Amino acid sequence: MSKNIIESSLILEGGTFRTVFTAGVLDAFLDHDLIMPYILGISAGAINACSYVSKQKERTYRVYADYRNDKRYMGFRNFLKERSLFGLEFAYDVIPNQLDKFDWDTYQQYNGTLLFGVTNALTGEVEYKNALDMDRRCSLLRATCAIPVLFPEIKLNDTPYYDGGLADPIPIQKAIEDGYNKHVIILTRPKGYRKVMDRQSKWAMKLLKKRYPQIAERLQVRVDQYNHTIDFCEKLESEGKAVIFRPESPLNSMEKDVTLMRKGYEMGFKQGTERMVNMKEFLQI
Repeated sequence: MSKNIIESSLILEGGTFRTVFTAGVLDAFLDHDLIMPYILGISAGAINACSYVSKQKERTYRVYADYRNDKRYMGFRNFLKERSLFGLEFAYDVIPNQLDKFDWDTYQQYNGTLLFGVTNALTGEVEYKNALDMDRRCSLLRATCAIPVLFPEIKLNDTPYYDGGLADPIPIQKAIEDGYNKHVIILTRPKGYRKVMDRQSKWAMKLLKKRYPQIAERLQVRVDQYNHTIDFCEKLESEGKAVIFRPESPLNSMEKDVTLMRKGYEMGFKQGTERMVNMKEFLQI
């Protein structure tokens, strides 16, 4: 690895199954032995970061494709047992530790900084946790993926947390604060996308207002924050300070069709491969 690559961060947006695109880009990086030294993962972006750091090519896509339509992984019956659309024990313990084994040894040997963002349910603020300290039940992954209403709050050291994307959907400012002046950003929405307030967010605000008022307030400002952050990332790109990967066409967050998932993955892999020369120039490798 060139010492110059130390100057660049890798930022991974979430988006549930839209991150098949991210998986493809990162697998292209693995094919070229490109391991970034500083990674910020949010929500499902963090899931992708795990397979990338453990160097398990196609693992993220394979898990999504193999289990997306398995009711143990995702289904309303899970609400009865775990208050979650996703089967938390199945998705974050049984799969990585029994069915499609995660390479914990390689993961923990990663010689870099790997941070996952989570939103403190009591304060509404983002907190970044060292992902290399994650337990084997993947509690930190559960927390960063905990979408309100679809997931329960997840407790880490007795503090409740929700999806990191609520407070910091694209953590570019964190990377800058940590001293990075170049950024590789993998988004899961096409160019031109801007967020609008949706029904799910309005519903979540009503449900959470009494128990976690700071989360309700965070949801209220999330749309503007996201759009301002996209504008800022594009400004960095125009100044030559960032490289942005994003799908050419929209992807579905809750995609059920495995064929379409594969297309999203291949879109990312193709883009990562075709832009590798420019990437290495940008990183001064």
